[in-house]
Amino acid sequence: MFESLSKKLERAFKNIRGQGKLTEKNMKDSLQEIRLALLEADVNYKVVKQFVADVQDAAIGQHVLDSIQPGQQIVKLVHDELVKLMGGGNEPLKMAQTPPTIIMLVGLQGQGKTTTAGKLAFHLKKKGHKPLLVGADVYRPAAIKQLEVVAGQAGVESFSLGENADPVDTCVMARGEAQMRGCDVILLDTAGRLHVDGQMMDEVRRIHAQVSPHEILFVANAMTGQDAVNSAKQFNDALPLTGVFLTQMDGDARGGAAISLITVTGRPIKFIGTGEKLDAIQAFHPRRMADQILGMGDVVSLVEKAQEVVDQEKALQFQEKARKASWDLEDFLEQMQQVKKMGSMGELLNKIPGMSKMMGKDVEFDEDELKYTEAIIYSMTPKERHNPKVINGSRRRRIADGSGTSVQDVNRLLKEFQQTKKMVKQMMKGKGGKGRMGNRARLPF
Repeated sequence: MFESLSKKLERAFKNIRGQGKLTEKNMKDSLQEIRLALLEADVNYKVVKQFVADVQDAAIGQHVLDSIQPGQQIVKLVHDELVKLMGGGNEPLKMAQTPPTIIMLVGLQGQGKTTTAGKLAFHLKKKGHKPLLVGADVYRPAAIKQLEVVAGQAGVESFSLGENADPVDTCVMARGEAQMRGCDVILLDTAGRLHVDGQMMDEVRRIHAQVSPHEILFVANAMTGQDAVNSAKQFNDALPLTGVFLTQMDGDARGGAAISLITVTGRPIKFIGTGEKLDAIQAFHPRRMADQILGMGDVVSLVEKAQEVVDQEKALQFQEKARKASWDLEDFLEQMQQVKKMGSMGELLNKIPGMSKMMGKDVEFDEDELKYTEAIIYSMTPKERHNPKVINGSRRRRIADGSGTSVQDVNRLLKEFQQTKKMVKQMMKGKGGKGRMGNRARLPF
């Protein structure tokens, strides 16, 4: 989402890197470029104005070190102010001292509240909680049925009084239902409503008054840009929101909504949705987000994702094989599948500090290459996977036919496997290695 903003900020930093020291003139020029980059990224203009003023004040009041280049100083200042702008730190959910904890989801129509409720339930379940999804949307056709399906996918309980029930009654009854079922978290999936609809807004206020939720999360779609910011502010005027869940952060919007929301509403972003699946949910960490925006990567999130999806025992086994250089195409395939669970190759490499700069802006990753690699290895016999040296000309033709690829593709994979095996062996010995990537990056795993 922040790719466009990252590129524009990088240009602003690049223009000042060639300067010998920070001056009023080059500082003014850089701030102007930063201002334009933020505005083009759909950041609220009032937020941009204050942000630029804060960066300028910080630069004036900062002791300038001779050993630090102007570009580095600007990056540090912008990074620190971005972190402040987005809240400073992660705000976890407030959990009730005496269960059940009640979390109420509100927002406009079509923002993905039901899917978001399922993601939160799935997330909380993994944390050891037992959530209850409550269907309080009696207006949208099949909304309750959708909630039941989502609950089934998440492996959690669901409850509703039906489409003809009063949503307020449904939410009130949910507390007793949760206690009977042993659920310690209640997620209220309320109907989408426009902030100008007085009757619907009155209903959500009555739900709040009757059940006293511990959290009221506004669900906003990042793709709607400043509309999401304005709607959040108006909902916050009507209800005491405690936070925001920003969906579709994996989209191609300009990303300004995420930066503007906290300042405009005074409420933290607590979670972001990064895909369609139920596990595509992340706690929002301002520092990590600022790191990504400025091309510094996000190693912490990368490690957390790896711990979550990678089989640690298999990883250790592969490490031992790599140390002895005894791994084969079967291991190669298994490691590639482990990495695929963590997301696309482009996303993963963007989380590694400095990788985007090292690769260059023109590098593209063809995710289909991984599918072809899988198909080729699956077309091999167990003997061929364990000992690629036996793959002669006739075997290569058979493998190519079986995988729907060409003999050249099979040859290239075998060559890359040997190169990767050699590279891993060098890395295990601490030698490393440097190389230059072309415009199209082809990584086997």
